[in-house]
Amino acid sequence: MYNFEFEKPSTIADAVAALGVEDAQALGGGQTLIPTLKQRLAAPSSLVSLSGIAELQGVCIEDDGSVAIGGATTHATVAHEAASSYPALAALAGQIGDPAVRNRGTIGGSIANNDPAACYPAGALGSGATIVTDKRQIGADDFFQGMFTTALEEGEIITSVRFPVPLAASYQKFLQPASRFALVGVYLARFSDGVRVAVTGASEDGVFRWSEAEQALTKEFRPDALMDLQINPMNMIGDLHGSKAYRAHLVGVMTKRAVEATL
Repeated sequence: MYNFEFEKPSTIADAVAALGVEDAQALGGGQTLIPTLKQRLAAPSSLVSLSGIAELQGVCIEDDGSVAIGGATTHATVAHEAASSYPALAALAGQIGDPAVRNRGTIGGSIANNDPAACYPAGALGSGATIVTDKRQIGADDFFQGMFTTALEEGEIITSVRFPVPLAASYQKFLQPASRFALVGVYLARFSDGVRVAVTGASEDGVFRWSEAEQALTKEFRPDALMDLQINPMNMIGDLHGSKAYRAHLVGVMTKRAVEATL
């Protein structure tokens, strides 16, 4: 580690001002950033903690029925408070890491980091969520732009994430037991106008939508609709935990399980 300034503002406006300092960086739950600092892979001049901002906390139901979650809301809070309004999303949050991670990590931090094996990006993309920042609103399809890459600009803060609630949804996660990240995770959401399927943990480009599966399941929502579909392993992640072909195979398996779970 090394010396840096630490700020803990109590309002969004103060946080934005603090992030205006050169090389300042926002701090959510710190589950990714703190290990990165320890390894000296990042060197911000100032850390701006978002955990003390009441406006960024909690889960609520919007007038249109969507579920809005504050950017600094922990995974454990989502697992508890969204259980009745959006059960599949609450179940996703309850599978992240271990109790220590779930009680510190935040939805805003996870989505802003966009780790290629994180759970929340699949939930947001699969739900067609809207990421709300201090400056604008960004649809999930435009927000996630590749491994560890998003549409966020320098100093921009995720204030909330708004999730449309589907008719049915399921998150199926094949976890890597040591890290508890997704070796492959599939979030499937069925809406009145179609099906969305988002995949995490599998691709070198990060979270993505499996459009062929969406089209097949929108036409006929049953596991057999996926029978003739295969993911091209070319752009899949290959490492000591699983080959490219293995991950491509798992995408199909977990998507089928998600369909079965929603039925």
